Amino acid sequence: MNLISKPPMPGPAAPPRVLRLSAEDNVVVAVDPVDAGAAAAGQVALARIPRGHKMAIAPLAKGEPIRKYGQVIGYAADAIAPGEHVHVHNCLFASVDLDYAHASAAPSTAFVAPEARATFEGFRRDNGKFGTRNYVGILTSVNCSASVAKFIAEEVRRSGILADYPNVDGVIALTHGTGCGIDYSGPAFEVLKRTTWGYACNPNMAAVLVVGLGCEGFQIAKMKEAYGLSESDVFRTMTIQDVGGTKRTVAAGLEAVRGMLKIANGKTRETAPASELMLALQCGGSDGYSGITANPALGRAVDLLVADGGTAILSETPEIYGAEHLLTRRAVSREVGEKLVGVIRWWEEYTARNNQSMDNNPSPGNKAGGLTTILEKSLGAAAKGGSTALTGVYGYAEPVTGKGFVFMDTPGYDPVSATGQVAGGANILAFTTGRGSAYGCKPTPSVKLATNSDIYRRMIDDMDINCGDVLDGVSLEEKGREIFDYLLKVASGERSKSEQLGYGDAEFVPWQLGATM
Repeated sequence: MNLISKPPMPGPAAPPRVLRLSAEDNVVVAVDPVDAGAAAAGQVALARIPRGHKMAIAPLAKGEPIRKYGQVIGYAADAIAPGEHVHVHNCLFASVDLDYAHASAAPSTAFVAPEARATFEGFRRDNGKFGTRNYVGILTSVNCSASVAKFIAEEVRRSGILADYPNVDGVIALTHGTGCGIDYSGPAFEVLKRTTWGYACNPNMAAVLVVGLGCEGFQIAKMKEAYGLSESDVFRTMTIQDVGGTKRTVAAGLEAVRGMLKIANGKTRETAPASELMLALQCGGSDGYSGITANPALGRAVDLLVADGGTAILSETPEIYGAEHLLTRRAVSREVGEKLVGVIRWWEEYTARNNQSMDNNPSPGNKAGGLTTILEKSLGAAAKGGSTALTGVYGYAEPVTGKGFVFMDTPGYDPVSATGQVAGGANILAFTTGRGSAYGCKPTPSVKLATNSDIYRRMIDDMDINCGDVLDGVSLEEKGREIFDYLLKVASGERSKSEQLGYGDAEFVPWQLGATM
């Protein structure tokens, strides 16, 4: 990217800073607000350009492509003069004919030698995986058992017994609003089954109790049969109807959790290679800086993790729409690239069936922050994935078995998307935001990366790292290293801001597919 104006010096004559991200761009991004009549990028602003928003630097005819990042982000609704504010009033969304060039530019990764790889302090599980946290979880098969699960967790907290188990991060009740009134042989059941078992298997869970009602469509017994599960000291199930009502189930659940706490407390942290980290990538409350600061900086951290043998999961399929051709080029094979395109085509059909447009995203907050079309948002969001080869494409909540940079098909809605990633095995999460998304994710710690210094200062209690200083001269490589090093600290037990605030109990939101009957 090219900073058109130098950082302002003290004094009234300091010009506003703007960025031209590619030599092919016909717009620049305002780092500072540009007042009407002010000079920037060799043009005089014809209207006020808010920070994070775009200003034309060349004349554009009606229908002409508008370019940012060297890519098409929309088309001029009418003639646009240099110096005009370019946004929703004069930039139209339309699909772009993309050249996927499958696997044509798959990079080779220079892996760090095993003895030189970064490490963290984690909890080794019996299957050899490592957790970054050590939770006991209470999961539910249906909304009808949600209250009982919460009652059990509340009783544990109220009793004070957690003080006796210092190696346990807590007891969490992760409830949802479905489990009945669904197609019991269709995708709704399969997704809920995968998600529930994925959370039970996540390496951040030391033990799990699953509570049901008994008569629901999502039968616990059917899930156990599908995965060949049996009861054990660290995996228990019960239903309210079989146990004999709410009070008895709470008492039985509390007894089961007490036994699990003793086992979980026997686990202690030990040194593990960074290759055991599986990083979920999220962005929410995006703004015009997201694709310039936090997202590409996180991409640099992803490259470091992949070089150390770790895994990073990019998701939010609607938010790579229009940028997927940049990923298919990096696919390790044509098959992987075509699988990603197949996912995109499903979303086009899905939105059409529901009388929506892929451009329904960005949100009002995204647009207030400077993002105009989904094409623009996606080009910035895809930067979270770094620059290494795309090694695999997974369905929602599928176990991620490969290493390196992978993609998981999820909605763009952050809680639903992150739920799929954690079910897939993510044991740490990085979340970029320019508007200040309030979010946490148990059992997986969430690290919040602010895209601009203003939101970092205003929401200092929520933000872990300020990426806004990239606009002041900090390199993306430096910021990426800072992010990577902090992720290792959080993986080793340091509490992220969202954990300190207590977020994460309400953010378990499995994707609901199909009709509710």
